[in-house]
Amino acid sequence: MKPAITVLGTGRMGSALVHALLKAGHRPVVWNRTLEKATPLAAAGAVVATSVREAVEAAEIIIVNVTDYPATAALLRGDVATALRGKLVVELTSGTPHGARDAGEWAAAHGVSYLDGAIMATPDFVGTEHGTILVSGPRQAFDRNKDMFRALGGNVQHVGEDLGLANALDSALLALMWGALFGALQSIAVCRAERIDLGELARQWTATAPVVQGLVADLIKRTAAGRLAADDETLSSLSPHYSAFQHLVELMEVRKIDRTVVDGYDAIFRRAIAAGHLHDDFAALSQFMGKAG
Repeated sequence: MKPAITVLGTGRMGSALVHALLKAGHRPVVWNRTLEKATPLAAAGAVVATSVREAVEAAEIIIVNVTDYPATAALLRGDVATALRGKLVVELTSGTPHGARDAGEWAAAHGVSYLDGAIMATPDFVGTEHGTILVSGPRQAFDRNKDMFRALGGNVQHVGEDLGLANALDSALLALMWGALFGALQSIAVCRAERIDLGELARQWTATAPVVQGLVADLIKRTAAGRLAADDETLSSLSPHYSAFQHLVELMEVRKIDRTVVDGYDAIFRRAIAAGHLHDDFAALSQFMGKAG
């Protein structure tokens, strides 16, 4: 018997979750604040509830994918709370580690099982082999519902018992993503200023991406091992990086390109160099990212 599942929130991501469950043979109950947004899911086979209580009472597992944690609290921490007792809430709303831990404490105090997850994918990846969802919380609750999680993505992982871990990893991985995206924006600005065709940028990025990926992997490995000083395996020390960085800064100054992003880089470089790390591995910069200077 498949467990009865409710999905609260049927925006693009919530709808993708519902379609993945339908594909796996579930018939989820769905609720959305704007009822019309849930109507198309009825045609696909879902059951549309007209209230949160009705949706919660119909299920053993309640998946939440709304705007933020306060929105979840507004839905579940009122009169509906009594209907949640003995059930499992799976929070797939984007949030913070401390928000997840707070939600877990509330759930435990009200007799509710709770897992917190971070969807590391756009809606088109949900339900596919490459769909990644990180889940934290009680391992037993995760293992008991592996089939459901498998329906949501081929790479759903339990990352630890600490309820904040999924969101902490989410923020860490998003920092990597935004670093790449803002770097791409900076590259585009340089290319436009220098009248370089963006197709050429795309071709050269494809050629150099493996080098960048190798540098990132090496940075993570060396930082984890505490190998911050330059050694025989150092791929590049801080000195050549900062020298090349000055060329970028000079180009941007001449071309009047916005320096907001690179000025942040420069501040971190300067703190590390002032502390005597000019000839250490690039990983030495990790000592200057933990707290704001």
